[in-house]
Amino acid sequence: MALTGTLKDFGIAEILQLIGQQAKSGVLHLKSKDEQIHIAIADGCVVHAECTGRKAKERLGNMLLEADLITSKDLEAALEEQKRSLRRLGDVLVSMGAVTEDHLREMAALQTTETVYKLFVWKSGTYAFEPGAVEYDKSSATLLRAESVLMEGFRQLDEWPMIRKRITSLAMTFERLRSLPPEAASGAEDDVDAAFDGLGEGDGKPKAKGEFANLGPNERKMFALANPGVPVSKIVDVARLGEFEACKALLNLVNLGVLRAIAAPKGKAPAVGAYARDWTLRLRQGAARLLGTVAIAAALAGLVYWVAERGSSWGDSGAVRPFQDVAAQRFLARYQLARLSSAIEIYRLERGDYPPDLGALVEAGLASTRDIRYPWTKDYHYRKKEGGFVLLDPVE
Repeated sequence: MALTGTLKDFGIAEILQLIGQQAKSGVLHLKSKDEQIHIAIADGCVVHAECTGRKAKERLGNMLLEADLITSKDLEAALEEQKRSLRRLGDVLVSMGAVTEDHLREMAALQTTETVYKLFVWKSGTYAFEPGAVEYDKSSATLLRAESVLMEGFRQLDEWPMIRKRITSLAMTFERLRSLPPEAASGAEDDVDAAFDGLGEGDGKPKAKGEFANLGPNERKMFALANPGVPVSKIVDVARLGEFEACKALLNLVNLGVLRAIAAPKGKAPAVGAYARDWTLRLRQGAARLLGTVAIAAALAGLVYWVAERGSSWGDSGAVRPFQDVAAQRFLARYQLARLSSAIEIYRLERGDYPPDLGALVEAGLASTRDIRYPWTKDYHYRKKEGGFVLLDPVE
């Protein structure tokens, strides 16, 4: 599959969606003005992303330094050794004992995600997908499914404007107004809900109650790092969560009255989330195209999809004669689940909340009665939950 074109006609979301659905391997090259980004993809998963001419702050060595994981002397010595040995900087730092393999893997993954997400705001540029085998360190690389990258992009797109209203500058500092309560002790949960959550989302950890119901490990980390006089930029670097997650956690603490944001002097630093500007407009323009791309990806299943259509019969009631081959059903269901997930996210962005049930997608014109069950005889299992949803194949 050779893909080339301009981002005005075919956006990064559509490109990643198509590559991910087809589980392709290769390198996606993107260029805009004097910036070039190369994304290595293996079996539909992003394994690495780098920016040609990457700014000093975005280089792995500097990220490790700003996160206080290495010293400037460590970095200088590693760079000198890299010149002599031509080994990767990360490998040199590990061999020196300056950084652990776990920390290196963590920072490499963060470097990749921060690079990929900033692509969503590119207004123009070109792309070219070069198919082929991709070499990468399977023991250290963090695989990111293309679908997961898209869903995270939608989430950041929706929440960045709210964050920037309160956390307006990377030079802002904070004052602690009160302490955080101790972490909640483990308690009993509803067995059915817990089992259902285990199939979809959630980490299985007990949740805090009351005003601190949304308090999680990210907020606790931010609170510990938000010492008086420490700017947002330093907190973000040391937290190693990425700018979006770190700023979101800081906003939660400000809204809870735990921290007070202190404005930075004008012109001191750029606004946070600078790479997230204009996402809302770009999503509205590309929402219909994204749904269409999912349909195209399903169509590329070719003969299997055609056989499915020929083997199905639809009436006014939406009933369907089941396939004899369950494997074919599950193959097609992969594309349908992605299509429904996109429709659910668009429903949330348009109406401010997730749909109460799949029937609401039909009423909103985002899906048909056929879509919410195809290729099964029963509707997909859907449940709205706090901060997300669960969508599963039906039990046949």
